[in-house]
Amino acid sequence: MLDLMSGMGELWPTIAENTGDSGRIRAIDFSPTMCARSAVAAGKMGGFDIQISQEDVLENSIPDESADAVVSTFGLKTLTREQCMKLAEEISRVLKPGGKLSLLEISVPAFTPLRFFYMSYLKYIVPLFGQLLLGNPENYRLLGIYTERFGNCLGFEDDCLKAGLNVRYRSFFYGCASAVVGEKPLHQ
Repeated sequence: MLDLMSGMGELWPTIAENTGDSGRIRAIDFSPTMCARSAVAAGKMGGFDIQISQEDVLENSIPDESADAVVSTFGLKTLTREQCMKLAEEISRVLKPGGKLSLLEISVPAFTPLRFFYMSYLKYIVPLFGQLLLGNPENYRLLGIYTERFGNCLGFEDDCLKAGLNVRYRSFFYGCASAVVGEKPLHQ
């Protein structure tokens, strides 16, 4: 399994719970800080096989058709439209035929009153908590900006379809999160 833009490995306990000790994760992130933090998280996973690679997800060393599954959480919003298209092509390249994908992202709700409160929370409250609890709001200040620019996963769904993947868009929590899930066709 590939965890793209893996951050600090927040998905790994859930993956391990669902795959058992036989699971294997290759985590890709370009940030040396995130890779160092995820190495600590990997050390707490016991015997679960996790390989961490510090590299650009858009220019990577992953072999063609080598992944049974691709997952990612909360990394799409940091990419431009062009980068999202390239990511969809990369996912199509690295997935085995029949391989699954699931990418989840924070999103902008369509319902205006909810959008106002949710985006205010992301832009002002989350950085405030970052300042109070961690002494650094800068890590969280961009959250609202990236989310507002990104919108939701609908554009990425289109990118994946153009890359030859069978996917569908999913909305969660009244539009506060969205995902693209699906698979690579057995025959292309």
